[in-house]
Amino acid sequence: MSHLSLSRRHLLSSAAALAAFAATPVLAQTTPADPAAIKTAMRKAARYMVDKVSHEGGYVWQTLPDRSREWGEIEAYRSSVWIQNPGTPLVGQLYLDAYHATGDEYFYQAAAKAADVLIRGQLPSGGWNYLFDLKGEASLKKWYDTIGKNAWRLEEFQHYYGNGTFDDSCTSDVAKFMLRIYLEKKNARYKASLDKVIKFVLDSQYPVGGWPQRFPLRDEFHHHGRPDYTSLITFNDDVSAENIEFLIMVWQTLGDKRVLDPIARGMDCFAKAQQPKPQAGWGLQHTVADLKPTGARTYEPPAMVSHTTQGNCQLMMDFYELTGDAKFMARLPEAFDWLESIRLPEAFDPQKRYPTFIEIGTGKPLFIHRKGSNVVNGEYYANGDINRTIAHYSSFRGINPAALRKRYDALMKVDPAELTKTSPLKGGRKPLPRYFTFKEVGFEDLRTDAVQTVKPSTSDEVSKVLSTVDADGIWLTPLKSTSYRYTRDSTDAPAPGDYATTHVGDVTDTSAFNDPKPSLGISTAVFVANMGTLIRGLPTVAKG
Repeated sequence: MSHLSLSRRHLLSSAAALAAFAATPVLAQTTPADPAAIKTAMRKAARYMVDKVSHEGGYVWQTLPDRSREWGEIEAYRSSVWIQNPGTPLVGQLYLDAYHATGDEYFYQAAAKAADVLIRGQLPSGGWNYLFDLKGEASLKKWYDTIGKNAWRLEEFQHYYGNGTFDDSCTSDVAKFMLRIYLEKKNARYKASLDKVIKFVLDSQYPVGGWPQRFPLRDEFHHHGRPDYTSLITFNDDVSAENIEFLIMVWQTLGDKRVLDPIARGMDCFAKAQQPKPQAGWGLQHTVADLKPTGARTYEPPAMVSHTTQGNCQLMMDFYELTGDAKFMARLPEAFDWLESIRLPEAFDPQKRYPTFIEIGTGKPLFIHRKGSNVVNGEYYANGDINRTIAHYSSFRGINPAALRKRYDALMKVDPAELTKTSPLKGGRKPLPRYFTFKEVGFEDLRTDAVQTVKPSTSDEVSKVLSTVDADGIWLTPLKSTSYRYTRDSTDAPAPGDYATTHVGDVTDTSAFNDPKPSLGISTAVFVANMGTLIRGLPTVAKG
């Protein structure tokens, strides 16, 4: 659950935006860059990241050049390995993309270093947490008891469970990477890790088809009197969708028949969890017993949720294209009607015309507020006041029911047999897409027989990236996010000031916030985006 509330499926585009911000303008260049120069720059940049930036093959999100401070979603230790995107699995996938593009064995070895360190962080259950610590569990617990515990808005870091998480696609990201690197050379050590995570995904699925946020199940963190939400069926941040996607990849590449029933049940859970009219949508989390929407973090009240409903509608249409089963389409118009009914009457920006949360039963919008100054004295609450809502988790969304209807209408005009003829669920074994980091690989990429389309980089784009790499082979970029150092625990006494609409509370709040004077540093998101630009600038890649 990213502090910016970004869907997993928007993170790669965010990385590209960061790269564009980092690059400085250069004169237009019409001559294509020399492929040898591109490969040399790629290798130099990767070597610096592996030798100087990585934590024994693992990565965080950003680091100062002198390594005096490092961050994942919040501040990390020098021994931290961050799983959560854009962390270690994404960088590993980038190295595999570079290997496919160049055939340079160095990039495979860089990917292998990332995979090897991830195996060290794999839990006995088979899953992964948001991060792990190379110094061991005692160091990780210390991090949770200090930095994690005092991050006011990042409630997922305030308690150490010791189990794996599907949140922010942490486990599924590593699982896909482990599948992909195993398929590359069929190395047995990656197969062992892959088998463990496949079992983890299968073991954690509820009979009804959904998945909890964390597994093995725990009931430990009752924050502000709220029940522990981590065992609830989770749609937020594509938890269920990412697991289904991974299992489809397992089926299409390994032919493992164990995953077919879990795939079907996982898809069915979306249809079963859609609520009755007039509120024919979904929540972030649903109860296991009766599939009713319920609350999660203290700023996620029990409610119907607009962006989750829009996302689930898109996924149900994806499932229809994969299966041809009409049940996934049957009630979607009811969801479209509900989304249209909740549009705010005020003349908001197009991206803020729909409330995030709608009260169950009454249909009234709920807006999220907070008071206090830190994790101890602070409190989140929901009401009907549209003013002064929290900044780090928007109470408003940009929803497009018309686009949903347009796709629905188009699909209904096509013979289901035609839609599903390239579905991996309908045919035999199929390879994975060749590249994983240019855009989010989704269901549409798994149901096509066509060669993966790669948008080539322009000469100007390649030139811009090459012109901004320094002598060491790194792209220094303004690190927009920072945090207060942990010095002491938060206290009961509120600090002076108004923190109702800020990203961070008082100086004891370890949550990340936008740095008004960003320092230059190294960002994995920018590294991945810039390397992607160079890869797509190679003539052999652009030709497909």
